[in-house]
Amino acid sequence: MDAMVLEGVTLLADDVAGMAHFYEHALGFEVAVREPDYVALGGPVGVRLAIFRRAGMGAHTHGHPSFTAPRSGQAVELNFQCGTPEQVHTRFAELIERGAIEIAAPVERDWGHLTGFFADPEGNIHSLFAVLPA
Repeated sequence: MDAMVLEGVTLLADDVAGMAHFYEHALGFEVAVREPDYVALGGPVGVRLAIFRRAGMGAHTHGHPSFTAPRSGQAVELNFQCGTPEQVHTRFAELIERGAIEIAAPVERDWGHLTGFFADPEGNIHSLFAVLPA
């Protein structure tokens, strides 16, 4: 069987412009495409991150009700790796200053990472981490 490659991740949003602003200015992603209902973000990450108007997915999925029902719960977590634990602390503080919502400040976790959790403007919770030295 031919292998498939993960090309991108799309976050669904009610406020595409607000989410794009956050990912561009707080996280430093470059905008490759900017349209009213869709923004594609590029950069050195290797996987395209896109933001699409949540209600717009209904037209592409034969009116699937999950795109018209009120949003509930966590659907996706993005994990952003830093090179050092010091960078985690610095970047986490910068993210909060730039509009991220602090969920859990960075601490050493049982799995060998220094990890903090923050939310984007639509409430998606993501992690910022560095592998701890052995």
